[in-house]
Amino acid sequence: MQSAFTFRQIAGKNSKFLPDQKLAFNGKTLDISEVVVMGIINLTPDSFYKGSRIQHFDQLIRQADQMLEDGAHCLDLGAVSTRPGSDFVTAEEEADRLLEPLQLLHKNFPETWISVDTYRQSVSRQAIAEGASMINDISGGTFDEHMFAFIADNNIPYVMMHLVGTPETTHNHTLKADEIIENVRQFFEKQVNKLLKLGATQLVLDPGFGFGKSLAANYNMLTGFERFNPWDFPILVGVSRKSMIRKVLGNDTDNALNGTSVLHSWALQQGATILRVHDVKEAAECIKLWQFMKQVLHEQND
Repeated sequence: MQSAFTFRQIAGKNSKFLPDQKLAFNGKTLDISEVVVMGIINLTPDSFYKGSRIQHFDQLIRQADQMLEDGAHCLDLGAVSTRPGSDFVTAEEEADRLLEPLQLLHKNFPETWISVDTYRQSVSRQAIAEGASMINDISGGTFDEHMFAFIADNNIPYVMMHLVGTPETTHNHTLKADEIIENVRQFFEKQVNKLLKLGATQLVLDPGFGFGKSLAANYNMLTGFERFNPWDFPILVGVSRKSMIRKVLGNDTDNALNGTSVLHSWALQQGATILRVHDVKEAAECIKLWQFMKQVLHEQND
């Protein structure tokens, strides 16, 4: 029986997994040598941010077009809400919500990298067949035992998110600031080992801001991704308009954009690779300012 990869072994082979700093699938590539903006498109009637809910197909195309014009490098479609208290959705209902919009986006924006936010292998298989290029799994492979084999067998780009519990219970967990890093590190070590041994080569890590963490734990994770990412895999940061902002500022979701931009700026400084956002233009502006600042500092140090 092959032994599990150690952190040191995997980190030393990192260039094998992400050649040329690009993800590739379904005839498309996503350049991750620079920071990527991922625009969120919600196909659910109960997403926590009302402004992101899609009501009809014309709105879907307009929103996607606007996001791409504003600077999105990819789009992330989700058909199941993960907000606290959301209703359970069957795999059949999720697929019914997802596949026709995915087909429309693929038809209207054939060159666009499309990610699908699902934790089900059956839905992932259908989405990939309809033109999706990446699977964004909030469970990190823990909700569906068949997910990893499907990802690895087809070498599909895969976002592995840290989560505690089940879809129904994750928001009942509140990992504390002093335990969060070790918990996330152990989770990724276990799940990454499983996936890499199956032969997967295109992996992105998401620490799962807002999923089963205390307020302080969420901010602790923002102070250094290397503590739970010794492989130096790309990091996806999803803090857009979340309660970790609203609880500190004492505002609501509609007024959480400014706080989101502040945290995006901090995440960029910590090495974020992908920003998953509701507000593409503002995220793109954060990146542009951050890149300009880096350039100025580099020129001063030469």
